[in-house]
Amino acid sequence: MAFCGAVLALDLKHSALSFRGSEFVGNSFRLPCTNSVKIRPSRGACPLKVVCVDYPRPDLESTQNFIDAAVLSSSFQTSPRPTKPLKVVIAGAGLAGLSTAKYLADAGHVPILLEARDVLGGKVAAWKDDDGDWYETGLHIFFGAYPNVQNLFGELGINDRLQWKEHSMIFAMPNKPGEFSRFDFPEILPAPLNGIWAILKNNEMLTWPEKVKFAIGLLPAIVGGQAYVEAQDGLSVKEWMKKQGVPERVTAEVFIAMSKALNFINPDELSMQCILIALNRFLQEKHGSKMAFLDGNPPERLCLPIANHIQSLGGEVQLNSRIKKIELNDDGTVKSFLLNNGNTVEGDAYVFATPVDILKLLLPDSWKEIPYFKRLEKLVGVPVINVHIWFDRKMKNTSDHLLFSRSPLLSVYADMSVTCKEYYNPNQSMLELVFAPAEEWISCTDTEIIDATMNELAKLFPDEISADQSKAKILKYHVVKTPRSVYKTVPNCEPCRPLQRSPIDGFYLAGDFTKQKYLASMEGAVLSGKLCAQAIAQDYELLATHGQRTLAEASIR
Repeated sequence: MAFCGAVLALDLKHSALSFRGSEFVGNSFRLPCTNSVKIRPSRGACPLKVVCVDYPRPDLESTQNFIDAAVLSSSFQTSPRPTKPLKVVIAGAGLAGLSTAKYLADAGHVPILLEARDVLGGKVAAWKDDDGDWYETGLHIFFGAYPNVQNLFGELGINDRLQWKEHSMIFAMPNKPGEFSRFDFPEILPAPLNGIWAILKNNEMLTWPEKVKFAIGLLPAIVGGQAYVEAQDGLSVKEWMKKQGVPERVTAEVFIAMSKALNFINPDELSMQCILIALNRFLQEKHGSKMAFLDGNPPERLCLPIANHIQSLGGEVQLNSRIKKIELNDDGTVKSFLLNNGNTVEGDAYVFATPVDILKLLLPDSWKEIPYFKRLEKLVGVPVINVHIWFDRKMKNTSDHLLFSRSPLLSVYADMSVTCKEYYNPNQSMLELVFAPAEEWISCTDTEIIDATMNELAKLFPDEISADQSKAKILKYHVVKTPRSVYKTVPNCEPCRPLQRSPIDGFYLAGDFTKQKYLASMEGAVLSGKLCAQAIAQDYELLATHGQRTLAEASIR
């Protein structure tokens, strides 16, 4: 899902769209800490209670998707060792680039991973402020239905870094400030019965007639399978709901929140295919919708182990190595990557694992009219904002879980001082919130964004937060803006997503925008990297021969 993965801003100087460093993405504001902490009893229905309990790792290894992902992973390690390893130059050290490099190294090749910034992670990057607190590019959630990500954790020996939460989905009730509605998935039932039970037991968000009409509307997807799901790419969520006769209130109550969580946009823009794929993944596996938080900051707790693995097998990881130009040979193939510092990096194969917007900015003119690249024009990153607020007290009306705010401005949020071990604080809360849709807010000041966020939080925490800070006080905040995040999954985008192997010999793509079955997400990024590495390994003979031919031609000259 996109809220799990969101966000790499593009440099405004060269691309007008990207981070130049961590100082660009975080601005802080501090107020003196007060010792006067007043806890007011809640009124009306009982709000959520903070309970810090991590749940055991679910049994994921027996699912077919996990097995398939494991087989693909093992194929790199068990394949015949190349007589002459390929040197593969990869632009972008987000999860897609790291994954590509990791599996190429497993296959016996030599990846050279180039990252423009001074931090690993791309859309899962994070920075430490002057107080030693971390602030992140996005709110990252790891689902049971992420088989390639789950395999990756196991391969690196870091499964214990995932903090699994109760199998529930929790939604705020806008018409009842401070109250929440839950979808609880019982452990004793298999999929999809556990999901059906969770929906049937929740009577606060949907009435029984609405549930029945929605179920009838979903029947074609259940009967038609994947072919039907793919055919819905041309319809927005709102259009599909209307076509299937699903009441508008179903969209308002459930799918606005889901749409913003999946792609940071509303149902009138999001392709229905995106929703159907997510429902299929979450409902077909018993633990598919079960969520886990990483136990600390992503660059150190996830990305660094991948980088260390790459380097242990002879690969390289270079930070502060921004690509300035893709230099071509006379035949239109890639000669080298020219860096901003004037250095050039050459290899036997080349991979772009950056967001699609950066790729489009750096495409050579001679490639732009090739249909494979021409179709990329349809894929445009969506703006998103991630907000972190440190308060002077511990919030009571929260949970050790992800929460769907159902706010017009906010998508999902979590009290990271509860959900994440590294960020744990028994006395103060740090709320991390995804501000979406953000298109109309991306140019606003941080102060304006914080003010708007506080107005919404006052509805979620009516007894604890007020917009004027007469209750909980802000100690500091960080606002991370990303003008171009994951690609905007509007109708008719699917045919524009490219395969990892390009029509240019020796040039490949990786990234969650490329063709794979897990949408714009961390899972999609990791899978795209594996598919890219697989394509390069399959092309070994061609790439090795091309390298020898190029060397011979250079000798003749």
